[in-house]
Amino acid sequence: MERKQKILIIDDEEDFCHFVKLNLERTGKFEVLAASQAQAGISLAMVNQPDLILLDILMPDMDGSQVAENLLLEPTTKNIPIVFLTALAQKKEVESAEGVIGGRTFIAKPVNPQELIARIDMVLGK
Repeated sequence: MERKQKILIIDDEEDFCHFVKLNLERTGKFEVLAASQAQAGISLAMVNQPDLILLDILMPDMDGSQVAENLLLEPTTKNIPIVFLTALAQKKEVESAEGVIGGRTFIAKPVNPQELIARIDMVLGK
């Protein structure tokens, strides 16, 4: 049996985290961890070494780009792929850029579970 991919969601919207966690775990391919605060997410990433991080851009305690910078500075987390979640970009903008803006992978909210799974598989090379 293939090892489940470990996904960490860092997003201050707890309902959104729960929705994504349920949809990803339902596939049987993913083990999902979630943090609703940036610092807690950084700590979870360092301890659990996820295969991929889904990271909200707008959070009250620290924005997503700051979280990403912190993760890139840590030897244990610097190579973990990050997919940014944003309600700021229009779905059409993200789709026309094929999900990559400024060298970063983005997914526009609201998230379609099938699109999210496909993007995760693409980033992880599955």
